[in-house]
Order: sequence, then structure tokens, then C-alpha cells
Amino acid sequence: MNFKKILSGGLLLAALSVSACMNIPNDMTVAEYCANPKKADENVCRLKVEIDGTSTALASTDMRLADALKLTANAQATADSAKADAAAAMAKAEEALADTMVCETTTVQKSSTGSCREGYTLTSCNQTRYTYRAGGPSILREINDQQCRFNDRVLEMQVRCCGTASSVPQPEDAVVDAGEAETYAPVTAPEAEVTPAPVSP
Repeated sequence: MNFKKILSGGLLLAALSVSACMNIPNDMTVAEYCANPKKADENVCRLKVEIDGTSTALASTDMRLADALKLTANAQATADSAKADAAAAMAKAEEALADTMVCETTTVQKSSTGSCREGYTLTSCNQTRYTYRAGGPSILREINDQQCRFNDRVLEMQVRCCGTASSVPQPEDAVVDAGEAETYAPVTAPEAEVTPAPVSP
């Protein structure tokens, strides 16, 4: 008869073993062993298996006790492995929740491109200063996880970058001047020409 173990009802107990030092006849079945009222509460008598699609207690089968003890040990090993995997997954989830998101803003002046420090991911790139004499707002041509690029050099942009606290350097807001300071003189209207009025004699 082909047996297949299943975990059922509250079987995940702290101990699923029977002393190997017991003097047990080789041909004793689980049913014979568990017929003893003193043995009925032992785990080998409480374990269930699936036989032909039906869940059946080992204590109701003619399986040899030695084979049943091996099956019980395998069930314990499977339960221990599942418990360890669950604990590892829980620890990883707790670590992920504790790993907070941090961000920094870099102000880049007189440049056409802005980028993030290593480990950070670019989340936004905005032109924050411009002059109409220089052509007004520039067109954002490219943006990805690492950098942004405008059509031409802009007076000032702000680059926002974020990452997890455990994988990036300490965030810091900085100002980067990518070129020499330039003077943008205001446009002034020319003075009107004044014609003196004729004086009557």
C-alpha cells in the first residue's frame, strides 16, 4: 500500500519522536502498538497519512511500527524546515520595514545635466531659475534613474534623489556650480530723444 504523509490538524508539535531505545518487535504494526491505552497519546499514534485520497490515522493501519517511526521523523524534519523558513522570511520582512527611505536634493547651477550620487535613484528634476534673456525655461530632453538632461544649459535646476537608508550614503542637500558665474544684465529701454522746442523772437 502506498503511503503519503500530510500535515493535518495541529500535528506540528514540539516533539514527534519515539525513543529508539525501546525494545520493539520488528513485525509489530502501528495499530498493535497504539492499541495500548498508554501509547495512544504518543505522536506516532496521532500522525495522519493520506491513503488513496483519504486522510487516515497511522494507528488505524497495518504499517510496521519501524516504518512509521521513520515517517514521523521525516514529518518532524519537514516541520522544522518550514518553521525555519518562516522565521527567516519574517526577519527579512521586518528588516525591510525598518529600512526607511531617505532623499536628498542637489541644486545644480549653470549646467544642462543633473545626476544622483552612487546608490541613489533620481525621482525628479526641475528647472528652478531662468531668465528670459537667456531664452526662458529649457526643454527637458532626457530623464532616467540616474540623470536628467535639458536641451541646453540652464541657470539652475533641482535634482531629487532617493534610496534606502541601508544602501546609500547619508543624505545631504548641496549646491553645485557647474560653471563660472555669469552676469545677466537686465534689459533696459533706450532713453527717448528729446528735441528742444523753438524759442519765439
